[in-house]
Amino acid sequence: MSLTVVGIGGSIRSDSTSERALRIALAGAEEAGARTTVITGAELVLPFYDPAVPERTREARHLVETLRGADGVVLVSPGYHGTVSGLVKNALDYVEDLRSEARPYLDGRAVGCVATAQGWQAAVTTLTALRSIVHALRGWPTPLGVALNSNETRLGPAGASSDERVADNLRTVGRQVVEFALAQQGEKAHSAT
Repeated sequence: MSLTVVGIGGSIRSDSTSERALRIALAGAEEAGARTTVITGAELVLPFYDPAVPERTREARHLVETLRGADGVVLVSPGYHGTVSGLVKNALDYVEDLRSEARPYLDGRAVGCVATAQGWQAAVTTLTALRSIVHALRGWPTPLGVALNSNETRLGPAGASSDERVADNLRTVGRQVVEFALAQQGEKAHSAT
């Protein structure tokens, strides 16, 4: 069975700490056998979500189509003033376009959540906000979520970390997304027989 895990996050700044964290988490998903897709940075610069506007930009359509086909998702947000960045939150608002699907919103999908910030308070409150949003979108947050204090842990551009335990935790989030997706597929196959 082939699985697709979509990573969404980062900031407008290319190669940001949150984008590096996203790529490490997706490496864990790849190690577990998933194909991954990344939507980050400039691809997340979307018009404010408005359900009354029927015509979507090419980027917004790409985001929604990619999520429609996802077996799992990894979300990474920088902490902005103690919560999810506007860039990531607006992208998640577009999940509303999946409301009338056979599999609405993020229904039945595992979602790994990671928050990065320059301090523990913002990292933890941002992680809590991400997990709450995932619940509201009918997704299943993975048991492990990662709050990364970038004042204490540095992530290198090639997946290196100044604290290998943090990198291991990020990869574990990606693996947990895949493990849950595989369990879901197995359950569906069992139910169909």
